[in-house]
Amino acid sequence: MRTAVKKLLRTIEGGDKSAMQAVFIETSSALDRAVRKGLIHKNKAARLKSRLSARIKAVAA
Repeated sequence: MRTAVKKLLRTIEGGDKSAMQAVFIETSSALDRAVRKGLIHKNKAARLKSRLSARIKAVAA
């Protein structure tokens, strides 16, 4: 899960919009899996996805 988030952050720094979207989908899936397994709370996953999405939108703008 943390690896997926770090991978997305590196992709955002790279600036490739299509890659950002693809990696964001993978990261969201990883966070959802972590919630189902009980590793993190669902609100934490939602907060992380929201913050990552905001970063993507800021770079894309």
